[in-house]
Amino acid sequence: MTPRRRGPRPLPLHLNLALLRGMGAALSLDPMTGAPFSPGSPSWSDAWPISRAGRLEMRRIAEALVAGGHPPERFRAAVLRQLARQDRALIAGLAAYRRHPAQREMPSLPVLWQEGETRLLDYGGAGPPLLVVPSLVNRAYVMDLAPGHSMLRALAAGGSRVLLLDWGWPDEAARGFTLTDYIAGRLERALAAPALRPLGPLALAGYCMGGLLALAAALRRPERLRGLALLATPWDFHAGDGQARERALTLAALLPGIEPVLQATGTLPVDLIQTLFAGLDPWNIAAKFRAFASMDPAGERAHRFVVLEDWLNDGVPLAAPVAREALGGWYGRNEPAGLRWRVAGAVVDPAELAVPSFVAVPGADRIVPPASALALAARLPGARVLPVPAGHIGMAAGGRAEAVLWQPLREWLAGL
Repeated sequence: MTPRRRGPRPLPLHLNLALLRGMGAALSLDPMTGAPFSPGSPSWSDAWPISRAGRLEMRRIAEALVAGGHPPERFRAAVLRQLARQDRALIAGLAAYRRHPAQREMPSLPVLWQEGETRLLDYGGAGPPLLVVPSLVNRAYVMDLAPGHSMLRALAAGGSRVLLLDWGWPDEAARGFTLTDYIAGRLERALAAPALRPLGPLALAGYCMGGLLALAAALRRPERLRGLALLATPWDFHAGDGQARERALTLAALLPGIEPVLQATGTLPVDLIQTLFAGLDPWNIAAKFRAFASMDPAGERAHRFVVLEDWLNDGVPLAAPVAREALGGWYGRNEPAGLRWRVAGAVVDPAELAVPSFVAVPGADRIVPPASALALAARLPGARVLPVPAGHIGMAAGGRAEAVLWQPLREWLAGL
């Protein structure tokens, strides 16, 4: 039976982006004005043919055609035909994804501890314990996608007793949580769960936003830990080129506009989170679905694409107080890098970490720019830094993930 899919979420946004791109091309090619089209933010202006490079290329070709005695209208028509072909491929890719029969099917796991919707899942394994902390805004199973392609099961098979803190969907109580409530509350209570006491000191690993939560917990409870791994974890939200700072400040500037939604629902809803992420690379979603249209639907590559895309669209809303802290405090005021981020009243300072650390930095990450993660590594005492030739998600779940991350992480854990 084919799953009922709503994605890519929010679907109207991605369809309208394709329309916006075509309108921008038509304006840029207008024979009367030749007016460049730019929505403003660099992230929204770098798609061919509305990017600066695309406009320069179009101008060069048009001038060459005129010099050769060819009417420029033919070039304009050719560009618009190409855009129409790409739009047809996008629709074909979206339709193929939504009717694809693939589903994630993994065995259920023992639950060692639970509070509200948050569960501590046991992946087994013979060896020292490793507790993995995912982000609050995505489902935890990105690290356990499919049989034979699961970071958590690979780590369990490679010498660690692997435990996953699955935050779950925020219930009514969790909608009022701050970052302190999650870190000094649920995360620390999970660390103190009776089932973990016989296992001894833990290694703690955090992915993306989960890395910041894990770091704060490690600073508060060093006696429970033997090491800390931070995977694609941001620190300096304004680091990198000027565009990184501009994007961060743009996200923060949206906070007053979404405040009515936060107050009405108690959360930052999934579709709004997806819209904010889309703003980091707004044209990528259409590009990947155009590529999917040409894949063999029965092939392993297509199956993996569908399972990963299902995960991307199976998001979790963010508690409203956390959304305010993240957008305003992290992205806007850059509180972590300025040593102004506090958990339970105490400043979170990586320089005070008392256990060995491992920092994985994906070189092609658009969500956490490498400079942001490297700023964290620079402040940690003696951190082992692993450059990863992958993107934010590909690092953990891509086709090369085992070689570029899982195995190096296994080796580091074995050396603790």
